[in-house]
Amino acid sequence: MKHRIQVSDEVALNVDDFGSGQPLVFLHGWPANNTMFEYQADFVVENGYRYIGIDHRGFGLSDRAADGYDYDTIADDIQKVVDELNLKDIIVVGFSVGGALALKYGVKHNSSNLKKMVLLGPAGPSFVQRDGYPYGLKPEDVTALIEQINDDQPKAIGDFGEDSFFNSDIEVSDEYKQYFNAMTLTSSLIGTVKLAESLRDEDLREEIKSLDLPVYGIHGTADHVCPIEFSEYLEKEAPDYTLSKVEGAGHALFFEKKDEVNRLLLEALKK
Repeated sequence: MKHRIQVSDEVALNVDDFGSGQPLVFLHGWPANNTMFEYQADFVVENGYRYIGIDHRGFGLSDRAADGYDYDTIADDIQKVVDELNLKDIIVVGFSVGGALALKYGVKHNSSNLKKMVLLGPAGPSFVQRDGYPYGLKPEDVTALIEQINDDQPKAIGDFGEDSFFNSDIEVSDEYKQYFNAMTLTSSLIGTVKLAESLRDEDLREEIKSLDLPVYGIHGTADHVCPIEFSEYLEKEAPDYTLSKVEGAGHALFFEKKDEVNRLLLEALKK
């Protein structure tokens, strides 16, 4: 089933909803959409869960918007979906920037209705290097990427897609890479740029210290986009973060080692 859920006067979100049981709210990475979770969606539904896949504003089949690509607004979008669908006892699963958005959501909208979160290769607490945080890209590198996107979005996104499969010991077919690249190019230019700006500018290091719920991280040791140091930092600084390392997997661990990732995901769901 597909839902069109109005989150503002100008923006309705596409939400995929199938299966039954405890609802799992999936938050996709930049610049993809919730279709990227196909191998996880089928798996969790077969194991008795309800899959709720949100396309963020500006991505996939959701409406594009002039603004609202900051973490705070997107966290509110997620809560509006939860409220509209009357979801109870939810678990949030976030990949890459979806992991960072999950962190923001967990801080801002934590309640007894949110049971836990599972983060796959999260792009947080900060995607870029900062004072006291020497991990990830430099801010100017992301600015250069944004300039490349504004100049030639298909080429810039294609190059980024190669990075997602880079530095991994798993062979990924050219056909899957082409499929994934085509998926990312459904994203609006404005959404792609504005969410990249948020990746560059948002810093959740202080906020995660108040994250009062269990969080399980699943992270590839060969991740070139979101280094595993992100999750190691979260394990040290967040109150209740448990990290599972996927040896040899790059950023696209959701496909490269889907069987292992799905097994770890199910283990986290059942804890």
